[in-house]
Amino acid sequence: MDNNKIDEGLQGNEKIETAIAALQQEASEEMLAYTLTVIRRRMKEGGQFIVAVEPPTGGNQMQIQAVQTPDGNSWWAAFTSFEEELKGSGSVMSTFLTGIEQAFRAVLAAEGAKGIIVNPWNRTIMLDKNLIRIILGEPA
Repeated sequence: MDNNKIDEGLQGNEKIETAIAALQQEASEEMLAYTLTVIRRRMKEGGQFIVAVEPPTGGNQMQIQAVQTPDGNSWWAAFTSFEEELKGSGSVMSTFLTGIEQAFRAVLAAEGAKGIIVNPWNRTIMLDKNLIRIILGEPA
């Protein structure tokens, strides 16, 4: 892939995708710890996620697009690359780039959001607020 065509904040996110793929192959505490470490490193390097937003309605501000899981929980959707974003929804989404740390801090403050699903269509990891605090290095 030509890194010159990838937004600078997304360069290096393939490390996250690779770590998630490894976690999907071998679901263990060690692989989870490794994957969280890779995400933390990307965050510290100034890495970004692509976040899908809902268009504002009735003068409200934009809302982060949420994915509803079968258990009824609401999760924010974030993507490591435009390729990941395009894999699933079937509809064109409004998106913007945001720092990984900013996305994590925003979801921690959000009422009703369980956490963030990174790449909900393919190389998926569900980061609940507890895992996000671990990545941020905060007490759970």
